Amino acid sequence: MYENVIKDVEQSPKGTHIGAFFDFDGTIIYGYSATTYLREQIKRGDVGVKEMIQLVKTMTDFGLGNMAFSAMMSLTSQFLKGVEETEYVKLGERLYDKHIAKLIYPESRALIEAHLKRGHTVAIISAATPYQLTEAAKDLGIKHVKCTRLEIEDGRFTGDVIRPTCYGMGKVAAAQELVDEFDLDVSESFFYSDSDEDLQLLEYVGKPRPLNPNARLRRTASGRGWPVQDFSSRGRVGLRDYVRTIAVQGSMLGSFLAALPFYAITGSLNKSRNFSTSLFADVACAIAGVELDVEGEEHLWAHRPCVFVFNHQSQADMLVIAALLRRDLAGVGKKELADIPILGKVIQWSGTVLIDRANAASAIEAMQPLVEVMQNEGRSVCIAPEGTRSTSTNLGPFKKGAFHLAMQAGVPMVPIVIHNAVDVAQRAEFIMRPATVKVTVLPAVDTSKWKPETVAEHVEEVRDHFLIALDQMYLQQSDEVPAGAANKSALRKITRRRKSRRPTAKVSAREVNADITPIKKKRRVAKKKPAPASTKRPAAQKKNVARKSTRKKAVVKKVSARKSSTG
Repeated sequence: MYENVIKDVEQSPKGTHIGAFFDFDGTIIYGYSATTYLREQIKRGDVGVKEMIQLVKTMTDFGLGNMAFSAMMSLTSQFLKGVEETEYVKLGERLYDKHIAKLIYPESRALIEAHLKRGHTVAIISAATPYQLTEAAKDLGIKHVKCTRLEIEDGRFTGDVIRPTCYGMGKVAAAQELVDEFDLDVSESFFYSDSDEDLQLLEYVGKPRPLNPNARLRRTASGRGWPVQDFSSRGRVGLRDYVRTIAVQGSMLGSFLAALPFYAITGSLNKSRNFSTSLFADVACAIAGVELDVEGEEHLWAHRPCVFVFNHQSQADMLVIAALLRRDLAGVGKKELADIPILGKVIQWSGTVLIDRANAASAIEAMQPLVEVMQNEGRSVCIAPEGTRSTSTNLGPFKKGAFHLAMQAGVPMVPIVIHNAVDVAQRAEFIMRPATVKVTVLPAVDTSKWKPETVAEHVEEVRDHFLIALDQMYLQQSDEVPAGAANKSALRKITRRRKSRRPTAKVSAREVNADITPIKKKRRVAKKKPAPASTKRPAAQKKNVARKSTRKKAVVKKVSARKSSTG
């Protein structure tokens, strides 16, 4: 999907010795996360009129270069004096889920995933605070975060900032910590940023990568031959975006109304539903600008009726599923859908069974008619086993309802893997954007030998199929993926072997995120293993040592040259 975006990463060496550092605001997300927090602070009353005036003055002084970043952070953090840190931890979770998650560039997400798949050491290095970054890092699978931290005593903010802050040369020092701790090869490491304020760190690494650069950084990148990428998938929402989205929503009602004469003529409710579903799929996808790239389409028709299961990412899934399945379909939805004026009735007319997700017993009982639908009417059922939309593209845990349903009806289960519906619309986002959605339909899973007492194992097996198709097994450190598991044959049969989690290196507790003097890369001599007494050192080992030594020399030479040029 993003071959051109990640091409550079896919051609890079594999291994944890390669660093991939990302700025956050403007690089991973569109805009500034601080804006979201400021709005919330004003709403909560943390910032009054007097404080707001002071804040504007402080930000203006910083923007004009009359105030250092650390001084600016010290002044702005005074508004939090006495506030419990736990409040802001919870606030960070809520604001990420509600606002910030939908600002993530799909292209930046693809870059991060590409680095993780190469085994690189990925980190966010940002001037923002942990409360702006932690949830994003979890979502994106990033374990290392270097940022500006606020001082806390007895669980409350003191109103001061911990120095040095993660800005300018402070970012270089933060990167240096990661280099020292994980023995990274700076000459092969990446840094992505949108701002000329990060020029020192861009110069420090071997592979500077400006993303959505501001004017100054764009000029610098052009002069130095740095590759630049611009992402437009996220940004300001215009009138056209609203009109497009409203038209998509309206096409559901239009498709229902168009099916009424068809029903009056044929008298067949099922045929009318099929006509309405197909019409909605074609019209809505055309209006939204959604195209499908489907692999394994033959599996959609080979074993009907069946239980289709799909990973739920956003409201765009509705378009994708309708376009894929088109006919002879019954769905399951949350009971709250019935409360939507007019559309709630349309959804129920379409054959969707609405259940109370908070009441497990009630939900199971409500799904019993679906068994009869499959056995007597030949219609298939489509369910999202996660039970709700994921905040990210990372697969959530599966519930067991769909699996019990397949067992009771005696029908196979067909997994539908949606890779990037979030490109059309993020979770809880109203606006839809044009995009090509990649879908993988996996072979049907035989349920004839399933038993209620082993259902948990079957849930895990099917979920593993999704993880492999999504290429997310790298997130499951407790699972060992068979060689070549990404190909089709491995999707049909997965041999699972549990192993203990590999220990992950922890970021140093020492928070040295900045320095006022340039940081020089330390030269470390590669350790040599003693050669056998009666034999020479193997050629492969010599090559290894030479490569490591050359890498270190290249880094030292590069930093020394930079120092002499600045002096």
